[in-house]
Amino acid sequence: MTSVSRSLAEAAERIIPGGVNSATRSIGAPWAWRSAKGATMTDMDGGVYTDYHAAFGAILLGHSDERVNDAVTRAIADIDLVGVGTTELEVELARLVVDAIPSAEMVISTMSGSEATFQAVRLARGATGRPFILKFQGNFHGSYDALARNVISSPDLAWGRDPNSSGILDDAIDHTLIAEFNDLASVQEHFARHPEQIAAVILEPVPHNVGALLPEQEFLEGLREITRAHGSLLIFDEVISGFRHALGGYQELCGVTPDLTTFGKAMGNGFPVAGLAGSTEAMSHFTPAGGSVMLAGTFNGNAASMAAAIATIEVLKDPEVDFYGHVGRLGDRMRVGLQQIADDAGIAAHVTGLGSVFIPYFLDGEVRGYRDLLRNDDHAYATFHRRMIDKGSFMYPMALKRNHISLAHTEADVDRTLAQAEDVLGAMAREGIFAAQAANA
Repeated sequence: MTSVSRSLAEAAERIIPGGVNSATRSIGAPWAWRSAKGATMTDMDGGVYTDYHAAFGAILLGHSDERVNDAVTRAIADIDLVGVGTTELEVELARLVVDAIPSAEMVISTMSGSEATFQAVRLARGATGRPFILKFQGNFHGSYDALARNVISSPDLAWGRDPNSSGILDDAIDHTLIAEFNDLASVQEHFARHPEQIAAVILEPVPHNVGALLPEQEFLEGLREITRAHGSLLIFDEVISGFRHALGGYQELCGVTPDLTTFGKAMGNGFPVAGLAGSTEAMSHFTPAGGSVMLAGTFNGNAASMAAAIATIEVLKDPEVDFYGHVGRLGDRMRVGLQQIADDAGIAAHVTGLGSVFIPYFLDGEVRGYRDLLRNDDHAYATFHRRMIDKGSFMYPMALKRNHISLAHTEADVDRTLAQAEDVLGAMAREGIFAAQAANA
């Protein structure tokens, strides 16, 4: 294959490991990109795609949104990076976050979700003096050693010892405990086994790193009760769900208030920004407030990131824009349409999601936790996404990866994508792909 995109990818491979700056960017064709605007991306060969990947959810309003870009341009015309004291932009964003997120009394800014969850874990251990963190199989909380384990695990490693990388110290891995999502008994078992040793329970309230597992209300309320009873902190990792599903994150929708909340991803509409919010009591453990938990980061609170986040949140708050109504309607249209297509083709599928997120699991029965996802037809899922890319709808071609709708998407985009999906799923069914995988299950 010869193309401008492939040539650039080959040049990258000679000077960047694997040719990409993050492992999940290596997907094959399309190899490289020229531009992105609104709901579309254009590759180096001129191919145009409707984007449902959204940079793993970082794009909320649409690519290169003028409101955000203009705000950044105005901000950096006056100030770039000072690195001491504070700025009006930092204070304004903090106020917006405190007003929006129920758990937020104080806020810090970071540059990425991984940094935010790292700070949350260190703060929890520093505040409680306890060593263990409890997370859930299938939840992803960034690349920090203490959390980099047991995400998309094979059946033989799920709930066992499954680090995401080599080079992590055994002690870091073994001080993170693994439970099953929507299963309070698995949580209580760990607390019984490690009394007064668990600093925090951390979870994605909606585990979007394995698609869109939907939490049961009793499960979230039970976690709140268990952590309070045992003196542990409850951390909602809303790096993906925050601002995407509601201005106050999923905690606004479910009414369960954690001790700490991480957020980021979409709040800057493509600019690097994230943060951690919590109670004044918990956040006062950071060193700037006189505590003992180090807080540092040269680029934290930089003008470009602050301006991007402020502008994005202002759009989300605008009733005339009606962001949540718009993406929710399109999300419903996509989910209902995909389910109908699968049903008509005789394909076992469970199309789910929330608001702007949609995902078609190819399996029978209910989906409550990671155990159920082991029944997913991973080959068919990746094949569906790959063929949708070939049709012009960009969906990340790996099993269990979610899809996103932005403010820039339209009903016409969704209807065109559904027509493409009807062609793709129909062809896959006729080729016996689903039957073949079922036979091998």
